[in-house]
Order: sequence, then C-alpha cells, then structure tokens
Amino acid sequence: MQQGTKIRSRGVEVSRLGLGTVPLAGFGHETSYETFEKVVMTAYDAGYRYFDTAPMYGSGRAELFLGQVLRTNGIRDKVTIATKVGRLLRRKSDTVQQQKFLYGGGIVWQGGFPFVQGFDYSYDGIMRSVEDSFQRFGLDRFDVLHVHDIGRVTHGDDLNRTYWKQLEDGGLKALDEIRSAGAAGAIGIGVNETEAVLDMAKAFDLDCCSLAGRYSLLNHEPLDTFFPEMERRNIAVIAAGVFNSGILGGGVRGQTRTFDYMEAPAGIIDRVSRIEAVCARHDVLLPEAALQFSAAHPVVISLLLGCKNEDEVRQNAAALARKAPAAFWQDLRAEGLIPANAPVPA
Repeated sequence: MQQGTKIRSRGVEVSRLGLGTVPLAGFGHETSYETFEKVVMTAYDAGYRYFDTAPMYGSGRAELFLGQVLRTNGIRDKVTIATKVGRLLRRKSDTVQQQKFLYGGGIVWQGGFPFVQGFDYSYDGIMRSVEDSFQRFGLDRFDVLHVHDIGRVTHGDDLNRTYWKQLEDGGLKALDEIRSAGAAGAIGIGVNETEAVLDMAKAFDLDCCSLAGRYSLLNHEPLDTFFPEMERRNIAVIAAGVFNSGILGGGVRGQTRTFDYMEAPAGIIDRVSRIEAVCARHDVLLPEAALQFSAAHPVVISLLLGCKNEDEVRQNAAALARKAPAAFWQDLRAEGLIPANAPVPA
C-alpha cells in the first residue's frame, strides 16, 4: 500500500487507506474492546497508517479504545491520528446541564458512554474539547484535528450562522494556537458538504479536509470547482464514505442498499446496475471500482473507510490493490457513468 503522502509542509503523513472508527464505536451494534483492538491491529498489519475518530463516536468510547490500542501495542509514533472538535460531552445524569446544553447527537451508540453531546465551536469549547480528547486518548498531541460537522447541511441556516460566529469570534484563534503549540500537526475540517470547507478555507489557513460521501462513483460534484480550488489552496482531501453508505459496497443485490444513509432511490439503483454490468464484463468487483475511482484524483491523499471487522479491513486493502483494466474505465466513460474529466487509475 502506498505510504507517506504528506499534508502540505506540516510533516504529517497519511497512508492511502485510513481506518474510520464509527462502525467500531457502537453504530448499529456494540463492539467489545477486544474486537476493536483486533480490527485496528489488522488494519495496521495491512498497511493502514491513518486512524480517524471523534468525541462523537460512542460518546467518547472510540477515543478511549483507540488510545489504549495504540499505547499498549507500541504503535503510536508509527501512525497518524485524527480526532475532532466541535462537540462537547456532558453527563446524562446532570439534568441542569442537559437543559442548557444543545443536544448534538442524533445517533444512539450501542454500548456508548453515558454522556450527551452538544455543539460548541467557541474558543473555550474547542480548547475544552481537545483537552478532554487528550485525556481519553492518554496522549499529548494529535496529528490532525478536524472541526466536526459545521455547516448548513448539519445545522440549517440559522443555527449555522450562530456556530460560524462562535468559530470566527474565537474558535479559529483556538485552532491556530493549538497548531502553533504543536498540540496538533495539521488543522482540517470533517464534514459532509463542500460549501463548509470553502467557507472555512476563506477564513483560516486550512491544511486538509475530511469529506464524506461527496466524491464517489455516484457523486462527481467536486470535480469542476471544488477540487480545483483545493489544489489552488494546497488543501489535501481525505475522502470518506466512498461507498455512499452502502450501495457501492454491496451493489443492488446487497444487504445494504443505502445511498447517503437512506434507502437508495430508483435512479441510483439503476445507475449502480449499469456500473455493475460494466464490472461484470471486465471481471472487476464493484468495491474495487469504487475505491480505485475515488483514489485516482490527485487532490485525494487518502480514503477513510469504516470497517466493523477484520475481513472488511483486508477486503478493502485487496480491492485497492487489484487494479481494474484501462478498458473498464473507458467503458464507464463511454456509457456516461463517469465524467470525461474524471481522473482514473493509470
């Protein structure tokens, strides 16, 4: 697996594949620490060197478990760790705090810790968030620190204005101080929309972004304006959600026919069926095509994949390594399934 792609001049390196920890944090099912450790170490053995988490995931559980795995297995200095700010955790039993604290969860984490989550992008909120994460991890620095889920898609217009004001009035200053002090190597933003990345890039010297579900075999929106702007600003893109939450992993006959976390509409199912037909002609698996397509754009430095077990870790590594033939990509273009200007693997 390709290693050592650097984020700007920050000295922070990421591997071609990264491991996301949402499926291991209790998303849909509870995961034991033993399983968490096995999946992380299987990923490490397969060449993954970028590991991503957030206070949100399991309400602190994923950060605690990942920190323990890194320390007990002696691999902290051999990997790149990303976590996020923008949410704070408060005790569920503190009803006074709950009344004051805007709930920022939305996901019921199986086996998650007994906290409620609230959004806070202020100076004090970001400083508190990173200090809490240090303690959960048992570490004193992060390689990448992302601002989590700010933007209109998550909050709507009115709340987003409130949160952007928090960020502009002090949150950006906190991020700059954290990076300048060496407590984080690079500052990024982790969102599900391109507009929020562009907004933050105009206000802050942004190093990278983690963009979920926005560039895939089914979503080509960033090609014309967003990716060129990222290249112009030298902002690295970490592409998450390249299976669009399921449909590009299992296909139209798979158990998870979801697109962006909802039941795939008829138009998406038809498009995936047509892609699968091209795959069948060239002996290419759909997940192979999905991973290789998203990885081919030069601004994309890593693919962040959530894996719930060891088999998925190995399958993803193999899917990226087994290259589809040039004729496969030519046929996808000829049938209008990918744009003419979309980069494909050499």
